[in-house]
Amino acid sequence: MEKARPLWANPLQFVFACISYAVGLGNVWRFPYLCQMYGGGSFLVPYLIMLVVEGMPLLYLELAVGQRMRQGSIGAWRSISPYLSGVGVASVVVSFFLSMYYNVINAWAFWYLFHSFQDPLPWSHCPLNSNHTGYDEECELASSTQYFWYRKTLNISPSIQESGSVQWEPALCLVLAWLAVYLCILRGTASTGKVVYFTASLPYCVLIIYLVRGLTLHGATNGLAYMFTPKMEQLANPKAWINAATQIFFSLGLGFGSLIAFASYNEPSSNCQRHAVVVSLINSATSIFASVVTFSIYGFKATFNYESCLNKVILLLTNAFDLEDGFLTASNLEQVKGYLASTYPSQYNEVFPQIKNCSLEAELDTAVQGTGLAFIVYTEAIKNMEVSQLWSVLYFFMLLMLGIGSMLGNTAAILTPLTDSKAISRRLPKEAISGLLCLVSCVIGMVFTTEAGNYWFDIFNDYAATLSLLLIVLVEIGAVCYVYGLRSRFASDLQAMTGRPLNWYWKVMWAGVSPLIIISLLLFYLSDYILTGTLRYQAWDASQGQLVTKDYPTYALVVIGLLVASSTMCIPLVALAAFILRCLKRGGGTTSEV
Repeated sequence: MEKARPLWANPLQFVFACISYAVGLGNVWRFPYLCQMYGGGSFLVPYLIMLVVEGMPLLYLELAVGQRMRQGSIGAWRSISPYLSGVGVASVVVSFFLSMYYNVINAWAFWYLFHSFQDPLPWSHCPLNSNHTGYDEECELASSTQYFWYRKTLNISPSIQESGSVQWEPALCLVLAWLAVYLCILRGTASTGKVVYFTASLPYCVLIIYLVRGLTLHGATNGLAYMFTPKMEQLANPKAWINAATQIFFSLGLGFGSLIAFASYNEPSSNCQRHAVVVSLINSATSIFASVVTFSIYGFKATFNYESCLNKVILLLTNAFDLEDGFLTASNLEQVKGYLASTYPSQYNEVFPQIKNCSLEAELDTAVQGTGLAFIVYTEAIKNMEVSQLWSVLYFFMLLMLGIGSMLGNTAAILTPLTDSKAISRRLPKEAISGLLCLVSCVIGMVFTTEAGNYWFDIFNDYAATLSLLLIVLVEIGAVCYVYGLRSRFASDLQAMTGRPLNWYWKVMWAGVSPLIIISLLLFYLSDYILTGTLRYQAWDASQGQLVTKDYPTYALVVIGLLVASSTMCIPLVALAAFILRCLKRGGGTTSEV
C-alpha cells in the first residue's frame, strides 16, 4: 500500500504555487535589463524560441517526475536508480545555499517598506554633515538613493576583507523575513496552499496599478519606444541567445527540486502537461508585462534626468552671459551654444568644462540589474513621483510578495525530502523540521548583514547555483531518457497521467534539443570563467562615491570553489557510495552462501 501523502486542496492551488515560485524577482529586475542590453524588442525573438525548446520541455519533465514518483527530489531520483540519489542531494544542497542568502532580499524589502512611510522619503535627499555646514560628502559624490542603499542600508565596507560587525537593523529585518517564511510553511501544503493565492496574485495587482501610473508619467513613452524599437543586429549576437536561454532556465526555477516537490503533492491523474504549458507561458508573459512597467518608469526617470541636465546648462549659460530669463530654452539651446562659442570664444571656453553633455539616449542606455535596479534606480524614480510614499509602499510590498513566494518553493525543495525520510519524520514533527531549517538558515544568513555582507551575497548569487543547476538538469534529462526509458516507461507513465499519448515535440526536445542547449550553456560558462582569469568584484569606494573593481582574495576564491564543488560532487560521490554498498551486499551474500 502506498503511504498516504498530503495533497493540494485543488489543482488551482498547485498552479498558483508554481506561479508564485517561478514568477520572482528575476522577472522584475533581470529580464528588463536583458531587453535593454540586447536590442529591446528583438530580444523577445531568442527569448520566446528558448521558451519553446528549453523552458516548457524541462518544466514538464520535472513536474512529471515529481507527480509520477510522488516523492521529493532525493526519493524521486532514487526510485529511477539508486545511483541517481546524488542528483536529489545536489538539488537540496543548492536549495540550501539559496535559502541562506535569498531571504536577505526580503529583509531589505522589509527595511525599505518600513522607511516608505516617512515623509519625505529618507532616500530623497542627502543628510547634513556632522558640522551641519553642508551635505554629507559621500552622498554628494554619489546620489541620495545610492547613499541610502550603500551607507544607510548596507553600511558597506570598502572591501570584502573588512567584514565589520553585524548591522542590527538589517539583522532584525532578516529575523522578521524568516519568521514570515516559517509561518507560511508551518503546516506544509495546508498552509502553503493558502498563502500562494496571495503571493501569486498580489504582485499582478501592484504591477497593474504601476502600469496605469507609469503610462501617465511624463516621458514614459520614451522608455516604451526604447523597449519596443528592435535592434535586429543583436540577433546575430551569440550572447543574446545565451542570455535568453539562461533567463528562461533560471526564471522557471529548474533543478532546485522545488517543482518536483510541488508536483509530488498532486493527484496522480493531474494533467501535468497542461500545468507546465500554463505556468511557463504565465511566467514569460509576466516578464514582458513587468518590462513594460519598468520601461515606463525608466522613461520617466531618464526624461527627468535629461531635462534636469538641460535646465542646469541653461541656468549656467544664462548667468555666465547675462542672458534674459526665458530666452534660452531646450529647443534653441544647441543653436545658442554655437552662437556664443563663435561670438564670445574666450568667455565660452571658460564655462565649457562645466557644460554637461545632456543626452536622453545615454540616460536610456544606462543598464542596471539586480539590487541596483530594485533599490537604486526604482527608488530614484519613485522619489520624484507625486505621493511618493504610496508608490514606495506598493513597490516594496510587491517585492516582498515575489520574494516570499520564491522562498516557499525553495524551502519546499529542502523540506519535502526531509519529511519523506522515515528516519527524520519519525523523530521530529513537520513543524520542528521547518523551524530548524529556518533557524539554521537565519543564523548563517547573518553573515550577509555584516558590513561586507553584500560582497558575500554577490558570491553566493553568482556562483552557488549557476553551474550546479545546469549539470543537475543535464543529468535529470539523461536519467529520464536513457536510464528510466523515454519511449518505454516514461511515455506510458505520462499517457496514464494525462490521458493522451506523448507528443513527438516533447520526445524531440527531451532526447536532443534541450540537452544540447544545456551543454552549450555549460561550455559557455566554463569558458567564460577560464577566459576571465582572476575573478573580480565591485566594491563601494566612499571617497569617490562609486563602485570600483577589485580582485577577490584567495580565501574568497576558495569559498567560490567549495560552493560549486559541494553540490556538483554530490552526484558522482553518492553514485560511488551506492556502488560500494551494492558490492559489499553482494560480497556479504556470497560469503553467507559459502
